[in-house]
Amino acid sequence: MDAARTTDVVVIGGGQAGLAMSHSLTDRSIDHVVLERAEVANSWTTERWDSLRTLTPNWMSRLPGFSYDGDDPNGYMTAGEVAAYLESYRRSFGAPVRTGVEVQRIRTLDRSHVVETSEGPWFARSVVMATGACSQPRVPAIAADLPGNIQQLTPTAYRNPAQVAPGAVLVVGASASGLQIADELSRSGREVTLAVGDHVRLPRTYRGMDIHWWMQTTGLLDERFDEVEDLARARRLPSLQLVGSPEQRDLDLNTAAANGVNPVGRLAGIRAGRAQFSGSFANMCTSADLKQNRLLDEIDEYAASHGLDAEIGPTWRPAPTSVGRPALELDLRSVGSVVWATGFRPTYPWLDESLVDGRGQLVHDGGVLAVPGLYVLGLPFMRRRKSSFIDGVGPDAEELAAHLVGHLERSVAGAA
Repeated sequence: MDAARTTDVVVIGGGQAGLAMSHSLTDRSIDHVVLERAEVANSWTTERWDSLRTLTPNWMSRLPGFSYDGDDPNGYMTAGEVAAYLESYRRSFGAPVRTGVEVQRIRTLDRSHVVETSEGPWFARSVVMATGACSQPRVPAIAADLPGNIQQLTPTAYRNPAQVAPGAVLVVGASASGLQIADELSRSGREVTLAVGDHVRLPRTYRGMDIHWWMQTTGLLDERFDEVEDLARARRLPSLQLVGSPEQRDLDLNTAAANGVNPVGRLAGIRAGRAQFSGSFANMCTSADLKQNRLLDEIDEYAASHGLDAEIGPTWRPAPTSVGRPALELDLRSVGSVVWATGFRPTYPWLDESLVDGRGQLVHDGGVLAVPGLYVLGLPFMRRRKSSFIDGVGPDAEELAAHLVGHLERSVAGAA
């Protein structure tokens, strides 16, 4: 084990957030190191299913000092292509990444922090936690009530339909991951039931432009954390029901149902070998449709007020979600596997428990923790609505780096 090392800043995590922060620190000539437990972009290479593509178009893969320069700006990168893109980014400015280093604990001593790792301690005046928002899939306690013979998977473990046990499949959760996996399984010939809770529905393209182009152009993605009325709710919003595909196809409950998926209400319980579903399915769908049309109305108003109507396609509205009469129960004797697409949560096992709330969420103000010198980067709506996107970590990293410089200057002055 090596002796203790000293640096100004330790960045934990070698994904897009950690590399964006490294670039911002490099630009300011701040000595730092990036510690990554595996390899750069590890989650993109080891925790993604085979067919996954980014939800945002390639032109939105912007990072500080780096942008997409390929021949398909309106396409969507595969997970492997994202990993290669991030590795190219690392090389472009020589990010000081140390791979294969496991962080074990962070301790605060006076004006510095000790980061204990598998290769020995690092002493730093600041620490930036950039491990992202998807450290651990959320699996509800109800999973323990399933019969023991049923295979249980999460989106980080799922790879393709061939991996899933024979029999019908229950997918729980209908945001981007759950809907994509349910659709893929059904298209492969599997019988799929999809348990649907709160969700956000949007078309892949609207009036000839990607929906993210509209959200970027209208300023929605740049909406700041101190501008929203209910920040906690904004940070809990599920991911958009979208899929990145070469043909820019839509994916919502209607298209999934047309491909054979059986949508039902939220999973409410498991009793006597039967899965029980909430009767709120119709209400959930009505709410999602209303919110979708409200956003499309805002886009139309923006297009009209900015003289874009003559340059883009006509207005239209997706068909309302067809709710039918969904089943309220499912006999689990026919089910071979359950996919828990019920969201993710960040984990900080090496951090003092006093810095997280009762829900396990890190307490921070736009990425700045109460303990001087501690920061977090890459969480949903951390400083702006696009904070968890590849395109969003850069602006957040720049602002946190500026705050961090002020902290370093104050710590030097305090020690004088």
